[in-house]
Amino acid sequence: MMKKSDVRIVFMGTPEFAVATLRALVEHEYNVVAVVTQPDKPVGRHGSVLRPSAVKEYALTCGLPVLQPVKMKDPEFVEQLRSYRADLQVVVAFRMLPEVVWDMPRYGTFNVHAALLPQYRGAAPIQWAVINGEKQTGVTTFFLDRDIDTGRIIKQRPFDIPDDADAEYVYNGLMHLGAQVCLETLDELITCEGNVKSIAQEEMIPADATLHQAPKLFKETCQIDWQQGSKAIYDFVRGLSPAPGAWTNLLAPNGTQTVLKIYKTFKTHEESLFTETESVGSLCAERGRLLVKTTDGMLEIVELQLSGKKRMSGRDFLNGFRDIEEYRLQRDENRNEG
Repeated sequence: MMKKSDVRIVFMGTPEFAVATLRALVEHEYNVVAVVTQPDKPVGRHGSVLRPSAVKEYALTCGLPVLQPVKMKDPEFVEQLRSYRADLQVVVAFRMLPEVVWDMPRYGTFNVHAALLPQYRGAAPIQWAVINGEKQTGVTTFFLDRDIDTGRIIKQRPFDIPDDADAEYVYNGLMHLGAQVCLETLDELITCEGNVKSIAQEEMIPADATLHQAPKLFKETCQIDWQQGSKAIYDFVRGLSPAPGAWTNLLAPNGTQTVLKIYKTFKTHEESLFTETESVGSLCAERGRLLVKTTDGMLEIVELQLSGKKRMSGRDFLNGFRDIEEYRLQRDENRNEG
């Protein structure tokens, strides 16, 4: 029977989310022979400083070889990768892999995805699950194939989303659950010598199911639509909190607009304090609370950040404003929608 040490693993990932899984592999003494991550990113005013990815930083502390290809199909990189003779590749929060890469190891390549596939295929599964008000999401390990997030499913574990949880809460939970499910998947693969049971995603879709997608988030995607109801806006804000952050425009009485990020709202369930004639997005202050009118009531804005200022509570924000009733929140209709 194969042992852990017999299986040569190449790990691929970039952000902090992926570090938890790599750390679990190292600490549980799996045979990680190399790590593939993104090239260092230029940061600072003139891009003069190069910042390594979180995965690279951790890999170097463990003395693991790090590969940073600009292009995954680059023949030089492909040859270098082949030289590590991986039996298996593990991918967490990385980019699309060409077939020449994912098909290289004898046991294939599996991905740890932060959703219960086939739901939420795409780059931002955590945010979209919260935005859509899901009560549950989870982690899936699946074999990579030619399309994005469509391969055969090996293992799944659910994760509950409390009604007041934001994307950060779910991110942290799934980061640790993902590491755990990855280890379970590896153990099964090693026990079965690669012949692990897996299920085609088509077989897991009920006939009446709606499949939600999780496309990449752009600035335009994160703009609040005040024509939605209170619950939808509440879920939208927490789904984008703390990053990239839901935003809107604060329209001053003189017509100037300032970008306002909203990180936390609260469903008041009270009778609205606004009149019928006031437009959606109107603001008022009540006992230190900042309230905004919605199509079906109002929401309290609990945490926010005005462009150029620091993040603060609604109460602190009100302290700096006279006549908040003269201001309102509105969509930026001039921008192209993403």
